Amino acid sequence: MDSRMRIVNKFLTVAFVAVFAMLVCAVSSRAQTSQPKPTAAPTPSTEPGPIRSSPAYAEALLRKTELESDLLSYSEDYTDENPKVIDARFELATLSKDIDRLFAVRPDDVQKLTLALGKLIVRRAEIETELNRLLRSYKPDHPQVIRARKKAELYRDALKEILGSK
Repeated sequence: MDSRMRIVNKFLTVAFVAVFAMLVCAVSSRAQTSQPKPTAAPTPSTEPGPIRSSPAYAEALLRKTELESDLLSYSEDYTDENPKVIDARFELATLSKDIDRLFAVRPDDVQKLTLALGKLIVRRAEIETELNRLLRSYKPDHPQVIRARKKAELYRDALKEILGSK
């Protein structure tokens, strides 16, 4: 019964955070539409409003929230050396770097931040985590590591093509 309660608690936490993130995005986008538009030529802005309300950001934020929730629940049962904890932290770090790359997008390129891009970012973080897991178990020249490295490279190249080189 305790295990079921933990699962229900985890689900409710993730659901609450996801709903909260969507509300924040909705409020952010409403606040933007009520402001008068400048008449000057658009310049890169440090205002992340359009980026935070993009489908790509929402998808990446959802996965980031799930990972943070997992790490919270893992901290009760596992040590920091446990493979689940290591994988979750690695994926979270990879995802955070890609979310930071989203904020580097110029305001006039916000239309690039589609749901497909968000899914690409999430999948890339999963593949990079799998590669990291394999590298902890096998040598770099192992066939599984080579396959995973090629797969990770494909996803990196796709992100570079959409977001630019980084």
